[in-house]
Amino acid sequence: MTAHLSEVSAAAAVTPAARGRFFVFEGIDGSGKSTVARMMHERMMAADRRSVLTAEPTDSWIGDMVRRGNEEASSPFTETLLYVADRAEHTAQIGQWMADGNHVLCDRYVGSTIAYQGVTLRPHLGNTAPEWLRTVNAPFTLRPDATFLMVIDPEDAMERLGSRPGREKFEKLDFLRQVDEEYRRLAEQDGYVLIDASLPLEEVAEAVWAIVKDAPQ
Repeated sequence: MTAHLSEVSAAAAVTPAARGRFFVFEGIDGSGKSTVARMMHERMMAADRRSVLTAEPTDSWIGDMVRRGNEEASSPFTETLLYVADRAEHTAQIGQWMADGNHVLCDRYVGSTIAYQGVTLRPHLGNTAPEWLRTVNAPFTLRPDATFLMVIDPEDAMERLGSRPGREKFEKLDFLRQVDEEYRRLAEQDGYVLIDASLPLEEVAEAVWAIVKDAPQ
């Protein structure tokens, strides 16, 4: 998973109004979720809406440790707990942004850990891995106002990733198929908004914007 710089719109300098909303963008690598999240942030700014674009892993020192753990950790539990630590700090920041009246658009959140690390930890925890991850994250995570799951066939996602230099270890077809299955279970369990990510980008963006734009000013 790739880190992105948190961005606060210029409109955030305005005196805070009501508490902001929290929107999360999930999906397997190659689903286009990062692009759609950025498009929603740009539309928010164009509409003079108070908006923050952020992502996990974060650009903080803990996020740096997550990326290092992806490469160097000997135990998958070490890698997993680094993701959890990064999220704990990130969630506190998200809560403050929202309290200041900003809508927060987050590229990956707890769903990514349950889906990706759920597959990674399956050899160690079996089918209990997703629930263990949910329990570990539960004390400090926020419930998003909406989580958008960009749905795409893993084969098509891999085609999109074909031109990406330096593929991550997560970007393997068999692995993505398993992650896709976990995401679909999560979507049903937690009420994710399913978005057909195989459609043209503008159609995907319009489907998401139809929900995001109704967030209070």
